[in-house]
Amino acid sequence: MNLLSTYRAKELCSIFLVWLFTVSGIIGMSVGYYEWFIMKTPLNLMLLFTLLLINFPICSARSISLTIFFFLTGFAAEWVGVHYGLLFGAYHYGDNLGYKVDGIPLLIGINWALLTLSTAAISQHYVSNKWLRAAFGAFLMIALDFFIEPAAPLFDFWYWDIGHAPVQNFVAWFGIAFVLHTVYVKSNIIGMFRISAHVFLAQLVFFIYFSFYHGI
Repeated sequence: MNLLSTYRAKELCSIFLVWLFTVSGIIGMSVGYYEWFIMKTPLNLMLLFTLLLINFPICSARSISLTIFFFLTGFAAEWVGVHYGLLFGAYHYGDNLGYKVDGIPLLIGINWALLTLSTAAISQHYVSNKWLRAAFGAFLMIALDFFIEPAAPLFDFWYWDIGHAPVQNFVAWFGIAFVLHTVYVKSNIIGMFRISAHVFLAQLVFFIYFSFYHGI
């Protein structure tokens, strides 16, 4: 098996796992196994992140530094948001995103990195202009967050003091995401489109479903 065949096999296996976990979660929670599947949320997020990293791959000093930067920036933004009510609005985290540092789950930083890397690769595939590429990548992140917000309390992710995500949240998301995407564009890293598209679409399908389904 040559190197190209090995890579394609790894990519296909990764895509299969992405959809296996996503579809299993949707079906399992819909038919009465909510508690069991909801406890696997951190595992599922780490699986998606790992699959994305090994397919990009994140192995050079530049790509590793960039991923850490996305993690730290997202985590810092969430810390400011939770502790000062700035940026996104007034909210607090539940317990289902795992270990927290000063009230902020470490997984939320990983999620920022995951979303930035995947949407940047998708935007890179479709848009040539660098500024439009950053804007489109940020838009993709906002589009996903739009469907995550209604489902977040169902999964004990986070809760808004006013009961729903304010417009301020989406404005801040776009602004921060645009900065992260601009940094990505300037780095000249080439993302992997197919795995990124499947990771993004799997999350989109999952949260669209649960943003409308309230039988759990």
